[in-house]
Amino acid sequence: MCPGVLIYAGETGCKYFDENLLSNLGVSVDSHGKMPEVVIYYPEKAWLLLIESVTSHGPVDSKRHDELAKLFRNSTAGIVCVTAFPNRSVMARY
Repeated sequence: MCPGVLIYAGETGCKYFDENLLSNLGVSVDSHGKMPEVVIYYPEKAWLLLIESVTSHGPVDSKRHDELAKLFRNSTAGIVCVTAFPNRSVMARY
């Protein structure tokens, strides 16, 4: 089993971006655009996991899902949108 491969992790002042890997998956984006906070490629399923933290902007809603779908529309990998919660009690609020 192959673990996920980090493609992008964005934090103010600290970023990681493997632009070549994302390009190989058919996606060309500007790292300063509306990227999710974390992008992981899961080769076993050929998925791109687009992860947003609930503490930044709330859970992924239909508007954000549409933005991500548009940004990653040319991906050869499947797209999975995920909201990350710090714990179950925060998750229960949503």
